Amino acid sequence: MDKIIFTEEFCQPENLFPFTLTRQIQDIRIGILTIREKWERMLKLISYDKKEDDYKDLGRSVNIDEAIDPKGSCYIIHGNLLPTRALVKAIKGLKNGEFISSGSGTGIVYKTGSAEIIDRFRIKVGKSVLFNEPVTSIQYPWDIFQQNAWAIEEDFSLLVKGRVTQKPSRTNKLKGSAKIFLEKGVKMEHCIINATEGPVYIGKNANIMEGCLIRGPVAIGEGAILKMGTRVYGATTIGPFSVAGGEIKNSVLFGYSNKAHDGYLGDSVIGEWCNMGAGSSNSNIKNNASEVRVWTTSGEKNAGMKCGVMMGDYSRTAINTSINTGTIIGVCCNVFGNGLTPKYIPNFSWGSEGLRSYEWEKVLEDIEGWKKMKGRSLSEEEKGILQYIYRKYE
Repeated sequence: MDKIIFTEEFCQPENLFPFTLTRQIQDIRIGILTIREKWERMLKLISYDKKEDDYKDLGRSVNIDEAIDPKGSCYIIHGNLLPTRALVKAIKGLKNGEFISSGSGTGIVYKTGSAEIIDRFRIKVGKSVLFNEPVTSIQYPWDIFQQNAWAIEEDFSLLVKGRVTQKPSRTNKLKGSAKIFLEKGVKMEHCIINATEGPVYIGKNANIMEGCLIRGPVAIGEGAILKMGTRVYGATTIGPFSVAGGEIKNSVLFGYSNKAHDGYLGDSVIGEWCNMGAGSSNSNIKNNASEVRVWTTSGEKNAGMKCGVMMGDYSRTAINTSINTGTIIGVCCNVFGNGLTPKYIPNFSWGSEGLRSYEWEKVLEDIEGWKKMKGRSLSEEEKGILQYIYRKYE
């Protein structure tokens, strides 16, 4: 049987801190779907992760030599690569031993069978197939919101082709109806949606409360809730089972997170199981309108004219938190304090002034509390990942 094996090798996952501390690159959400979900749908194959002999090797991590079926092939794909119809067509034309190279000559997708396996760490490659069309990938956290409009358009076409939307109630006012798709179970009354500048996708059983204003491109995931009077500008993704309120623009919430109250979130990426206290807002542009410099593991980088906050999984802000332009908040932080936050808040920080460490038992207790609110619990795999990060990256 043919299958996909994702690899982070050559992708520099450390540059996507803090999101790649707790997940593989391919499990990052951009647009409507995660990168993994996009590839699985477009190639119609199941996927695995190449073992890297690290703490993120979990149930679907495999060694390539063990994963290949003698009667099948593997597509080895860089985890930070986003699929397009043209790229998928080129991939489907590959023979075993061939690989797709981008315009720069870099190999990005390999097709291999058992005959090409040398050992656990090496495969034989033969012919390079040059792909001259644009290739989209994510290198840094801000790429996620900067590419989100394009990604929503691509995912919308993939998900709704040949399907019929749930008919919206007449109490709603819609413009650009051909680009609006509601999955089954959506609740929405007395709302305004404008899809003339990009599609609007609303997932299964989402609840869009009265008075919400949505301007595409926007994606709202399964079971998500928009509180009354929420204003959502494109290009925004509200991930599955998240709660959104206030004003949100050009941002991605991966899933299971809350920005449920008034306050502004713009040009930002929020991980899973995060909570933004009432009145929390971020700055997304400097007062002098200069380039925003953002902390990365390889030094400060320019993120463009607009960049808000990149918040790692399980982190929270207190009420009325004022978040600085281009801020990185690590994993499992409890952020509170006076004035603007620092531009870099390390993992497991408690507060923003002095940044003393979050105690491990308190970390687990608080996460369990937040998960319980959404009918979930902390898995042993999650505990293992968090404990490794706590010990090594604190």
